[in-house]
Amino acid sequence: MTTHNPTRRDFLIASLGVIAATKLTYSQDSSTLTASKVIERIKSNLNVPLPRLSVDKIIAGNEDMPVTGIGVSIMATLDVIERAAAKGLNMVITHEPTFYSQRDDLNLYPDDSVVQYKRDYLEKNNVIVYRLYDQWLGRNPSGYVEGITNLMDLEKHADDLNSNLLNFEGKSLLELAKDIETKLNIKTLRVMGDPKMPVNLAFIGYGNTSLNQAVDILSRDDIDVLIIGEANEWDVNEYAIDIYSTGKNKAVIYLGHLNSDVPGMKFCAEWLKGIVKEVPIEYIDFPEPLWFADKPEWKY
Repeated sequence: MTTHNPTRRDFLIASLGVIAATKLTYSQDSSTLTASKVIERIKSNLNVPLPRLSVDKIIAGNEDMPVTGIGVSIMATLDVIERAAAKGLNMVITHEPTFYSQRDDLNLYPDDSVVQYKRDYLEKNNVIVYRLYDQWLGRNPSGYVEGITNLMDLEKHADDLNSNLLNFEGKSLLELAKDIETKLNIKTLRVMGDPKMPVNLAFIGYGNTSLNQAVDILSRDDIDVLIIGEANEWDVNEYAIDIYSTGKNKAVIYLGHLNSDVPGMKFCAEWLKGIVKEVPIEYIDFPEPLWFADKPEWKY
């Protein structure tokens, strides 16, 4: 007798079949939690003025669709969407674009097979994708800074007037880097600077840091280390090397763009639970895709 061992994809397909069947018989009334109601609660609770060209919008689905559960992630990859849908979380809230360009412009690759596959999957499985970027970024304090501070248990190090500033009281750069690497579970953290240098005051950011931002921070006499997601290696790195060569002990710790934003979205999932109580809410992890040659690890 042949025994069939179901694969992960078999499980997803079976689960989605149940979810799809449930949606077909769902009758909506005034008490139904819809995507528009979730979005309105987010907007009213954050109360952040949106820029004129905000990227916060529904990327897939529509505002009238019932919400059975919410998955929050740094990026709505196909893998993340599949895992959320299999859990009955038919609304995915994402920080990054779903269709690769900053404004999710579907006209850039109209005939691309990957884009079409993802669009078809979202439509067939009634998945709503909402991008939450500008509002969460504009929160005071920033959801990303508060998320990374909470996850690393750095509240006691934070400056009372500026949550981006952290005092490490002379901890060595190497100790600090290892501590961040461990607490944030980062495989590809990179550091520029003398490993033995003492770190008193550090500035922590997230995402991409421009040259102007880096110069403003590193040129300050009181700041030793800039902790960020990423920056251009041909401008920020050069400035950091040159300022070190002038005799000033400075350093930069690169977490990786996505790695620096993940804590903020984990915090976002917990924050959402306080304003949306009708359905389950879960953070859908995004495994770090990059690896070093001496530590090969691929989780997909």
